Amino acid sequence: MAEAVANVARKVNATVEEGSDTLDLSNCKLISFPDGIFKVLKGVSENIRVVTLADNEMKAISSSFFAYFTQLRELDLQGNVLTKLPNAVEEMKHLISINLANNNFSIFPDKLTEIATLERINLEGNQITGNNDISTHAVCVLYDLI
Repeated sequence: MAEAVANVARKVNATVEEGSDTLDLSNCKLISFPDGIFKVLKGVSENIRVVTLADNEMKAISSSFFAYFTQLRELDLQGNVLTKLPNAVEEMKHLISINLANNNFSIFPDKLTEIATLERINLEGNQITGNNDISTHAVCVLYDLI
């Protein structure tokens, strides 16, 4: 556990020190997004355009995550155990791409259709079944629905 925490700290500090527009916390054994990271990234969060949280053990992602990273263009959440997204995801006014592959979604996260800038959604490897209507608006907006 201590090694995983140290790994997250190193990655966050590198993002801050380098002034990077990318925060990569993939393969960090996270079960949720650590609230303490918000404090560390204070002042640089507006510059972050890409967040990768792939291949963790996240069961949920909080509304505060979406409220904090308001300038995100790309979000990679593949390889977690997510079943849904919070309603706050629709507030991502700049999001172009979201990778939700290999999670536990059983229904299409319809709040994604509210994001006018969204071009790519990857839901490959989920068990989406039934009559999940994707609105005509969503189909017109999305260029690559994988």
